Formats: sequence, structure tokens, C-alpha cells
Amino acid sequence: MNDAVIIEPSTNHQASIIWLHGLGSDGHDFEPIVPELKLPEELGIRFIFPHAPLRPVTINGGMVMRSWYDIKDADLSVQRHRPDFDDSAEILESWINAEIASGIPTNKIVVAGFSQGGAIALHCGLRFPLKLAGLLILSSYLPFADILDQEQSEINRDTSILMMHGEYDPVIPIEFARQSCEALKAYQYPIEWHDYPMEHAVCAEEIKRTGEWLFTRLGS
Repeated sequence: MNDAVIIEPSTNHQASIIWLHGLGSDGHDFEPIVPELKLPEELGIRFIFPHAPLRPVTINGGMVMRSWYDIKDADLSVQRHRPDFDDSAEILESWINAEIASGIPTNKIVVAGFSQGGAIALHCGLRFPLKLAGLLILSSYLPFADILDQEQSEINRDTSILMMHGEYDPVIPIEFARQSCEALKAYQYPIEWHDYPMEHAVCAEEIKRTGEWLFTRLGS
């Protein structure tokens, strides 16, 4: 369990955030965001940024890169290689379980992700059998929405979800993300949605709201 960037708290470890990066990046991608969140040191948050496995990505000509799952088509509604999703969800679960083993209760663990990482965060988090503190989903979407009712974890039915997206995202169109948001609402998940005038990226306003939301989830 060392294939990640880990930022330890300066005080006693009391909570954890496991944050998955997007396609072609690695765990260092969101490392600089930690101080920008302005979370109090006394919360004792450990940040874990796992590296995705190296795999060939079909849409990129079979180039090998860090990827949580293969992408076969630009239309995200038709490409879904379930084994990749399940394998990456297993990686994420192993990090959650490692935090549990270190003494952190699951209601002090937030699962976060950007783009591909957000899809895996939802895929795993909505099926995880123990109560999580929240799901932070940036520039992403809900995979396998049509069968979620058959697989969802009842204990996480009321887990807070923060979903944010760029209005001009050329990678995951905002309408596709909105459909995911509406699907989650239809399943009666407590979801908060924000969109910002940006592309497939993060912005200062989004980071600010992320910090506020994380404080709400982990500060009590």
C-alpha cells in the first residue's frame, strides 16, 4: 500500500480523504490543492492520493498511461468496461480499509475524485458496505446508473455528495454530468450541485466550496 502520495496531518490523525486523479495524471496532480482548502490543522486529516494502474487506453491509440479504466469511445454513455471499474473500486476499497485498520472510523473518511477518479469514487462509494463521511465528485459522472438500484449500499443512501462541473467541459459534457446528478436525485441521494464557467479543470470558487464542504463533513 505505497502506490500513492500521502500527506500526513501535523496533529493527531483523526480523519482521511482519499482523492483519485484523472486520466493520464497521477497522485501528485491534486497534491498542491491541500493548503488551498484552508482546513484547520486540528481536524487531523490525512490526504491520500493513489496512483492509478498503468494500462493501454483505446481512445488514445492504445498508449499506456495511468488510467482507472479503459476508454473505448468518446461517447461515455456507450463505453463501459465493467471489470476495469470493479478492479479500480477494489483498489479504492483497499485504501479505505487501510484507514479503518489504522483506527479511523468510516464516517471520518471522504472519498473524492476528478474525472475518471470521480466515476470510480461514485462506483465504489455508493456500493461500500460501511458509512462514509461523503463523496466529492469533480468534473465527472455516474457510471452504471441504470443498475445502481440493484447494487447500492443502503447504509450510504443518505451520504452527502458534492458534485461540481465546468460549464464548458469538452471532455465530460456538462449535460452528461447533469444527467448523473438527476439520476442520483431520483435515487434520493442528498446531492449538492455547482457549475462554474470553466472547462475540464478546477477553479478558485470550486476549491473554496470544497474546503467548506469538507469542513462540514469532517469538522464535527
